[in-house]
Amino acid sequence: MLTILGFVMIATFLVLIMLKKMSPIAALVLIPALFCVFVGKGAHLGDYVIDGVSSLAPTAAMLMFAIVYFGVMIDVGLFDPIVRGILRFCKADPMRIVVGTALLAAIVSLDGDGSTTFMITVSAMYPLYKRLKMSLVVMTGVAAMANGVMNTLPWGGPTARAATALKLDAGDIFVPMIPALLVGLLGVVVLAYVLGLRERRRLGVLTLDEALVKENAEETETVLVGAGAAGGSGKDARPAGGSGAGTDADDEDDDFQGLDPDRPTLRPRLYWFNALLTVTLLTAMIMELLPIPVLFLLGAALALSVNFPHIPDQKARLAAHADNVLNVSGMVFAAAVFTGVLQGTGMVDSMAEWMVDVIPEGMGPHMALVTGLLSLPLTYFMSNDGFYFGVLPVLAEAGAAHGVSPLEMARASLVGQPLHMSSPLVPAVYVLVGMARVEFGDHTRFVVKWAALICLLILGAGILFGII
Repeated sequence: MLTILGFVMIATFLVLIMLKKMSPIAALVLIPALFCVFVGKGAHLGDYVIDGVSSLAPTAAMLMFAIVYFGVMIDVGLFDPIVRGILRFCKADPMRIVVGTALLAAIVSLDGDGSTTFMITVSAMYPLYKRLKMSLVVMTGVAAMANGVMNTLPWGGPTARAATALKLDAGDIFVPMIPALLVGLLGVVVLAYVLGLRERRRLGVLTLDEALVKENAEETETVLVGAGAAGGSGKDARPAGGSGAGTDADDEDDDFQGLDPDRPTLRPRLYWFNALLTVTLLTAMIMELLPIPVLFLLGAALALSVNFPHIPDQKARLAAHADNVLNVSGMVFAAAVFTGVLQGTGMVDSMAEWMVDVIPEGMGPHMALVTGLLSLPLTYFMSNDGFYFGVLPVLAEAGAAHGVSPLEMARASLVGQPLHMSSPLVPAVYVLVGMARVEFGDHTRFVVKWAALICLLILGAGILFGII
């Protein structure tokens, strides 16, 4: 009975969030609370939740302060020179532009938010793709894959979910995975190089000025028709996200900015302080000098105090990033109800026993490999919440019965993220295709095969390095 109720609870949770009948936070709280009553242990619900919240508090703190830290770094302009440097590197060479897209998306993904990454990447790169008439699905596909690899950062979501679901330390999951993830990121860059060469063969190589002249020649009639409305200036304001940027023939190379160069939060005099602080923070994280939550708590406090010494300015920065902080940390605490009930009632143990009986005996010792392969379709067809809070605990229990450690299972579960970022269940992907003016179906047909290849590359590297 516990096995059936466990699977029904997970299925109910998945169906409701996939059909968008409930938000993930509401579903994580209400569904397990209801099933806890069905199991006959409603009186113990409070104990399950308190135990879960106590164990998840460090993970929630890490996510909160990591989002604030990298949000502040974007606000003050830490990544602006990188964006401008990539755009100068790209020039009007299609190969360089595609590689630059991968690099820019990977770098901006450090803030852990997919929507922010896609907004900055598309805003910076869209005008170049439009001017040179490059394939926009190449841009969306490469950006999504690069972000998918970087989405495995402890503050990006999946690693925190895996740590939450299995009650592990996020650093213990992520740090050993770095070599395999670097191989995956290198794979994205190599793929971008190959796709860029394909675009170069199709379009040739122009200087930016030649591209503008060619565009002017093709659009002379359109410009003449619109000259009256534009006042003849040719310097129309570009909408947010770069839409329409391809019609502005008088923009110079320096106008291809992914971030507003005049925003009031910039702190150019503190650039090297912020760069050193970020490098120090990431180094300390990799070397595990302090727990990751403590590092980001200290880093966020220091970044706010130095860059925005006036309290009203600090409050404004915190308010600007409050939505992301609340959504992510709220999800973690809500997950305490789901995982607490699943574990406390014994449902996860019962389901794991059933799964152990179903999985062929010969596959038991290879449950990490099985989990890695399953992560591709499962994280594509369901949300990360559903996979990490509903499916991974069951797989981990089954793996434990065959001597596979929860850490190996958690690492294997991250393999499918490059594909997951193009899932129709990921809100950020709609920001990506919407700003790029690409049909979601076209993006899907292009990216699925390449993203699956990157996932398998990460899985293979993880096995080769003995990580999985």
